[in-house]
Amino acid sequence: MDKKFQILPAADADADALAGIIDTVYQQMEHPSWFVPDDADYIRKLMNPGQGLVWKAVEEETGAYAGVFMLLFPGETKENLGNDAGLSEEERKKVAHVESAAILPEYRGHGLQYRMMQMAEAVARKENYAYLLCTVHPENRFSRKNMVKMGFHSVVTKEKYGGFLREVMMKQL
Repeated sequence: MDKKFQILPAADADADALAGIIDTVYQQMEHPSWFVPDDADYIRKLMNPGQGLVWKAVEEETGAYAGVFMLLFPGETKENLGNDAGLSEEERKKVAHVESAAILPEYRGHGLQYRMMQMAEAVARKENYAYLLCTVHPENRFSRKNMVKMGFHSVVTKEKYGGFLREVMMKQL
């Protein structure tokens, strides 16, 4: 029988478990340098009003956590990827970042990342965001392919996060 999942807004009490998902995925990566893992404190920060949003994928029958998806509202910070994309000051005010998406290996293949991205896009549109941006390691073909499939395109490849080479990708909503 195929598993069924719910995509729900995460709460503060979920932060440690969601950080555990990210860490598990990170530990199992063939190339850990392709991913900068977020911790529970950062996840909690994103849950603060105006900072961002976090969703969790939960397997309906067991209640087990299956994945996490995080959206950041960078505002007028220097970290706003709209700076890298060459967006104007006015356009940068309408930027949201796809921060992290992680699905535990045993739950992959159910379209969870896609479903969470759809929810994030709907919320971003409702909140009048016009651009979604993210970073992907240039050699991470799987993540890059997923982002292209979801409508993102590459705008620049450069060093980010203290010297890690990343491709900045953008989708106009």
